[in-house]
Amino acid sequence: MQISRSRAVLRTVSQSRSLVLSSRVRAFPQRQRPIQRSFASETELPPPPPPPKSSKLGTAVKYLNRAFWLSLLAGAGSFYYYTKKDRSPGPQIPHDPTKKTIVVLGSGWGATSFLNTLDTTEYNVVVISPRNYFLFTPLLPSVAVGTLSARSILQPTRYVTRHKTRFVEVIEAEAQSVDPVNKTVSFIDNSDIQGAVSSTSISYDYLVYAVGAEVQTFGIPGVDQNACFMKELNDAEKMQRRFMDCLESAAFPGQSEEEIHRLLHMVVVGGGPTGVELSGELHDFLEEDLKMWYPELASKIKITLVEALPSVLPMFSKSLIDYTVSTFKESKIDILTQTMVKEVKDKSVTLAMPDKSIVEMPCGMVVWAAGNKGRKITQDLMAKLPTAQTNRRGITIDEYMQMVGTDGSIFAIGDCTASSHAPTAQVASQQGSYLARSFAQRVKGDKLKAQLDELEASAATILHDDERKKVVEEAESVKSQLAKFKIRPFNYSHQGTLAYIGSDKAIAQLPVMNGSFASGGVLTYYFWRSAYLSTLFSLRNRTLVASDWVWTKIFGRDVSREW
Repeated sequence: MQISRSRAVLRTVSQSRSLVLSSRVRAFPQRQRPIQRSFASETELPPPPPPPKSSKLGTAVKYLNRAFWLSLLAGAGSFYYYTKKDRSPGPQIPHDPTKKTIVVLGSGWGATSFLNTLDTTEYNVVVISPRNYFLFTPLLPSVAVGTLSARSILQPTRYVTRHKTRFVEVIEAEAQSVDPVNKTVSFIDNSDIQGAVSSTSISYDYLVYAVGAEVQTFGIPGVDQNACFMKELNDAEKMQRRFMDCLESAAFPGQSEEEIHRLLHMVVVGGGPTGVELSGELHDFLEEDLKMWYPELASKIKITLVEALPSVLPMFSKSLIDYTVSTFKESKIDILTQTMVKEVKDKSVTLAMPDKSIVEMPCGMVVWAAGNKGRKITQDLMAKLPTAQTNRRGITIDEYMQMVGTDGSIFAIGDCTASSHAPTAQVASQQGSYLARSFAQRVKGDKLKAQLDELEASAATILHDDERKKVVEEAESVKSQLAKFKIRPFNYSHQGTLAYIGSDKAIAQLPVMNGSFASGGVLTYYFWRSAYLSTLFSLRNRTLVASDWVWTKIFGRDVSREW
């Protein structure tokens, strides 16, 4: 009995202990379970796998990404540096009365190329031109239809001269006459605003005559009064205004179909590069812009190209001429070859057709791009040398760019000359560069002559035989150098011919070895653009032209008309 009672007590104590332990476990559940799970994870889960090795492609992409950003940063830095350098030319050496003076007439291709290349350290230079900028004429048709802004193809003359070693004086004036005997140039200020002095003259030691040429109308009635030219910047702006005026007049309510077709007929006279490129640009304007903004008129616009010779672009090969003709045919541009213009009227143009018939063709606008002739100042200068200057095409020059019949003080370059080379921008540019280099050679020759005169004068005054012998030997050495000194004649290097024919196509004829390479199409069009970009004289112009091309591609051309 005693034993059973003690067993019951032990059982009761054991149960109470179990209850206390279980209550303790329930009281602390969050402390024990995480420890058990943590312990299980450390002992039961496998170790994490090693990170995957980077692939070759991923490494290449990473390096390409870094190279892209580094090149972008370097390009932006270089662009900023060169633009800052262009805008900060720095100080210049002033005029030196002991140096010879070169007067440059003009600011076209020849004159600007001459100024770019000339070392002004040994010369005083004065530039006289009726405009204070250089005009990149090959892109003038693009300005006429709004593909490019006018400012994009202008380069201020002072941008060129301000970066020269010695100060170059730039005078915006029109030269009136040249006196080859007294070596003077007379000029006037023909601007709208004039000061107290509006005419004067200047003396020169050397004259670089680069006044260019003016439009040749061949005396055809009505050309000056009724046609648009494509020679200067204001010509392109005038053509753009007249073209848009024809469109808006055709859209005026109540116009007859006959009058609408007349207003929308554009006639381009001249089958050279300027006329062909302008026709192509007009077609692009029609296809890319006018069809959207003038849908009721676009299908009625007609472009006709008139050429007096048997074919357009005679400077190109027959294959490229045929390619241009076929491209124009696809673009619905009419080409009339062997056709002469007899008269340009206010609302029509009179043509002499190949069959000798006379046709009066109604049109809204005539653009004249048919040749050049000498300016009046050029004709007057040639008249002062009647025996030496007999070529009616322009000034006769020798192989050193010297004007024949002068004492070697007048040099003529560019379209005002009548040389064996075609009057193109490429020829004028190379002539200007050559002439600038030849002036540097003249400085060396003048220094040798001065040194020889000094040695001969000192030899005559030296009494000691040994010293006199040494001076005489030195003089003979200088005389030998002077005898070998010779300025090389001008040698033209043809770099090829390019022309844009519309529809994002261009043609190119490039010299290769002893032959030529002819190409046409879309790829040639991109080559044409890159070639013109590289030919522009400054980073500013390249940036503006490239951005204009992108802007036109994205937003199109402006169809508003300026008054």
